[in-house]
Amino acid sequence: MYCFLIVGLSACAQDKVSSHEEGARDTTMRKIMTNNMDYNRLTAEEERIIVHKGTEYPGTGKFLHNTEKGTYVCRRCNAPLYRSDSKFDSHCGWPSFDDEIKGAVKRVPDLDGQRTEIVCANCDGHLGHVFLNEGFTAKNTRHCVNSVSMDFIADSK
Repeated sequence: MYCFLIVGLSACAQDKVSSHEEGARDTTMRKIMTNNMDYNRLTAEEERIIVHKGTEYPGTGKFLHNTEKGTYVCRRCNAPLYRSDSKFDSHCGWPSFDDEIKGAVKRVPDLDGQRTEIVCANCDGHLGHVFLNEGFTAKNTRHCVNSVSMDFIADSK
């Protein structure tokens, strides 16, 4: 009896939506779903880092010590991000790059104003953070990137 009363009251509390608004909402949802279907399926850990802006534990990333020649691509959408010749060992616990492929990475100031987040310019997937003026390389830039946020495509031999 009480269950029917609660369902009835909650149904009465819903706002009426016009058919035009419903159509616009449906179109938006289809667009979001289509865009998300274009992305690679992520594991729970990849989603925690790429979508929810997490961080992998330092020293654990599969690409930290990778020295092969090739291209690092976004794990979420496969967009090329970094060439292996821009990778260097900063001893920070994450893969480091001093340059991105032109137009591949966006910089977004963190809300705390202390750091600058880097995201894939194609899908806005979280990559890590960028740091300037540390003196590691001549370019004086360090992209500190989660291995989980990337895949690697080796150059053909």
